[in-house]
Amino acid sequence: MTERFQNRQEALGSFSGLADALRAARDTRCLELGEGVLARTPRVFREQFGDRPAVIVADTNTFAAAGAKVQETLASARQPTLEPFLFTSAGLYAEHGFVVDLESALRQHEAIPIAVGSGTINDLTKLAAHRVGRAYLCVGTAASMDGYTAFGASITHHGAKQTFACPAPAAVVVDLDVIRAAPPSMSAWGYADLLAKVTAGADWILADALGLEPIHAQAWGIVQGRLRELVSDPGGVRVGRPEALGRLVEGLMLGGFAMQAMQSSRAASGAEHQFSHLWDMEHHTHQGAAPSHGLKVGIGTLAMSALYESMLEKPLDRLDIEACCAAWPDRTFWLDRIRDRFAEGDLCAVALRESAAKHISRDELRQQLELVRRTWRQIVERLRRQLIPFRTLREMLRAAGAATEPGQIGISRDRLRANFLDAFCIRRRFTGLDFAVRTGLLNTCLDEVFGPNGIWSSDG
Repeated sequence: MTERFQNRQEALGSFSGLADALRAARDTRCLELGEGVLARTPRVFREQFGDRPAVIVADTNTFAAAGAKVQETLASARQPTLEPFLFTSAGLYAEHGFVVDLESALRQHEAIPIAVGSGTINDLTKLAAHRVGRAYLCVGTAASMDGYTAFGASITHHGAKQTFACPAPAAVVVDLDVIRAAPPSMSAWGYADLLAKVTAGADWILADALGLEPIHAQAWGIVQGRLRELVSDPGGVRVGRPEALGRLVEGLMLGGFAMQAMQSSRAASGAEHQFSHLWDMEHHTHQGAAPSHGLKVGIGTLAMSALYESMLEKPLDRLDIEACCAAWPDRTFWLDRIRDRFAEGDLCAVALRESAAKHISRDELRQQLELVRRTWRQIVERLRRQLIPFRTLREMLRAAGAATEPGQIGISRDRLRANFLDAFCIRRRFTGLDFAVRTGLLNTCLDEVFGPNGIWSSDG
């Protein structure tokens, strides 16, 4: 079965889910999703870009997976097409230097880029196309992440992962036959990225409850409305069951549309992503390569789930606010701690900037904690409805083929424990990490999580 979704009111009909989400999108106007839809690429291209020439952007793997077929269909449709731009570097990743290479090539002509690939190719093309003033079309090759339809490109620049503001693709084509042919491990990465919306949603609930970042109802509904259904068959994702992969792709597309709707990644990522970004900025490798974004986010999701389970057992309706305020460090403490913890360089600079931006005074802390104490029971109720138990999350990730232990991505449990406070330092967005720090609960909860009887005992 195939489905077409267009960002036009009259085309929506009785569609729900993806169609409603696409209506909220600011950049993407058409999504072709289903089996055998790769052949429709020329029609989608003409509807969006008329008779302008096209140029495929791919690497050697994605060109073999789908790019050659797209090139063939364009030729058969007599669509003017330039020679493909192929990244051939064995170490290709979403790094700014590769954006510069593609941007330079695009400035030599007026062709519309067709990004054929997954996260890396899409982000490189997204930013390069924006810099030359062009929209682009994306052909997905794996259900590995939620960035296909996302506003912004996640690019490593000066050693730090940064999100560059740039529009999502004008149109997306995702052929489920191509998705099934991708390595199963890539679907596991995407499943972990989708499951991360559980803890990301909990972070947003906290920010909303404290009046720091109100929930954007439309974006929330797009991501969270059918999340339980879309992650319900992790075993099917692992074996490539068509229905399970279809739901996975749909969930990943929805995350991107929500980010378009509010021009922010808040709806789709929280502290679990900060663990991944931290390890990126530390240039962490395991067995000679950087673990995938999805695997790192999956471990971050479990880390935050464990923290939440511990925090929710605490009687914060009886919180000693004066003790918390008396113990609250000043800005200098945090900046000195960061300089001691991180070597001079891009990671240190990012942590200094972000931590300084979100530091609050003792008076501001007191106001927040008074609100927590007054409304803690309601907050707990909201969070319990949102969260999935740690052990259930772990089994879901295992069933999908994703990592469930930090050691599987080369992170020791002792290092993971230290990384909770490290991850807190690298982004100003309010998350469960900030909540644990401001309430003075972080060390107490980590003692439980990593203690002798904890979920991740250090000697386990």
